Amino acid sequence: MLKSIFIKNYALIDELTIEFSGGLVIITGETGAGKSIIIDALGLIIGARASAEVVRAGAEKAVVEGVFDTSGNRKIKALLKENELDDSDELIIRREVSVKGQSRCFVNDTPATISLQKQIGELLVDLHGQHEHQSLLRIDTHIDMLDDFGGLDGMVEEFRAAYERFHTTATELRSLRERELQLQEKREFHRFQMQEIDSVAPQAGEEERLETELSILENSEKLSASTSTLYGTLYEGEQSIHDLLVIVRNQLRDLVSIDKQFESAAAESESAVAIVGELAKFIQRYNAGVEYNPERLEELRQRLGSLVLLKKKYGGSVESILAHRERIGQEAALAENFGEVLARLNKELEERRSACAVLAQRLSVKRQETARKIDKAIVGELTKLGIQYANFSTRISQDESTGEIEYIKVGKKALRLNPKGFDDVEFYISTNRGEETKPLVKVASGGEISRIMLALKSILAKSDRLPVLIFDEIDVGVSGRVAQAVGLSLKSLSGFHQVIAITHLPQIAGLADVHFSVVKSEDGKRATTAIRKLSMDERVKEVAKLMSGAEITEAGMKGAKELMGVTLNAG
Repeated sequence: MLKSIFIKNYALIDELTIEFSGGLVIITGETGAGKSIIIDALGLIIGARASAEVVRAGAEKAVVEGVFDTSGNRKIKALLKENELDDSDELIIRREVSVKGQSRCFVNDTPATISLQKQIGELLVDLHGQHEHQSLLRIDTHIDMLDDFGGLDGMVEEFRAAYERFHTTATELRSLRERELQLQEKREFHRFQMQEIDSVAPQAGEEERLETELSILENSEKLSASTSTLYGTLYEGEQSIHDLLVIVRNQLRDLVSIDKQFESAAAESESAVAIVGELAKFIQRYNAGVEYNPERLEELRQRLGSLVLLKKKYGGSVESILAHRERIGQEAALAENFGEVLARLNKELEERRSACAVLAQRLSVKRQETARKIDKAIVGELTKLGIQYANFSTRISQDESTGEIEYIKVGKKALRLNPKGFDDVEFYISTNRGEETKPLVKVASGGEISRIMLALKSILAKSDRLPVLIFDEIDVGVSGRVAQAVGLSLKSLSGFHQVIAITHLPQIAGLADVHFSVVKSEDGKRATTAIRKLSMDERVKEVAKLMSGAEITEAGMKGAKELMGVTLNAG
């Protein structure tokens, strides 16, 4: 549900905030007052194109911000999670358009792309009228509407899961076939590379270990001389550090017998003697182990040289050599066993093709049944809405495969698959007696498309999950009984969705749960559009004005109250 919208410096709007509620929300106002500007601004936050022309004169940028209640909307929550955006039961979408034409989008105060904003908008709002954002005019949505009406979501998801498994195997098989020649051509080359690498047999972490050992052997003379000198200084030489510390320790022991304050110092001297003794033992052991080994030195140099050559050829590190060896080993094994792998994948593909065929045909049969029901129901609704001679046809077709792997056999035909089955769905319509039906996206007028969508939404109300429906002047070209039918249809829809409708007709406005009036004012220099929520008395007057014109008569007030079901007050 749309909770509120904030608009600033947009066309005729200086700044306004509208707080919405559920049910049927009606917006009325004089022609040119700016009703459609508000709807256009809302379109901006659901991904409509932005232009610098919408920025109010004298302003640096236009800002539109909508707050939506998305509690329970799993699709929105999944989309936000997928894009690592904060998720709560309240969703804030903001769009800014600068006077230079630059556009910025924010979702829950996090910068977002217009593409993402549009994706979110398509899960929140369906906007109908003289606008581009009309889901009915996107053929790819027709199959979803049909499936919603038939309650086929479970079957569609079951097929989609089977198709994904089939598609994965088909992709793997296609890739394998494309690689067959390449694998055979590189077979000998890979064999040579494997032999070259295996003859050296590099080990992970080996290089660092060898370099350390090499450094020790190359510096063996220095290590021997230095450790010998150190041992003498610490322990064996005249006036060695160890001997001097022993003298210090003994003197401190004597002093302790005189003054206990020397106890701590004496203890520390004991530790110093022990530490120097251990250090001397380590150096002695190290010195005893130092040796000059020219054979091992040469062996290390040759080994490291072999590794350097391999690194130059296979990626610059031992890890890259090992990764390359593993990859070409797998490719060599695949080349050796290509026939077996190909046979296994072909068998797996056919099993998964069969599973898809069963599910897709079952789904197609259900769609055919649903199409007949939806055609009849929509014609009935369109008749109520003033399109007397409507003929509506849901056409389900299939594309034959032209050599692709992803197909199923139905009879003698090979039909191309997609994640929704093998059906393509498109709505056809004629609105005049004697005319053949033609594609809905090509023949319906603006007024008709809104009423057709209203008819669709009326029969899909319980299954359609779009929370907000907006109808911009759905009443074009209707009056009297048809207008009343349109109003009742909108009212019925508002039991399942939040419905926001711009209208000039009292039969529709009188059914509002909430009624807003848009007015345009001028101060001699510029025009400004404003909107306000009407009280019950103001609503009655507004409906009366729609019935009788600018001059509200007593009869008009009485008629408005009767239309709205408002108890008549005395006088």
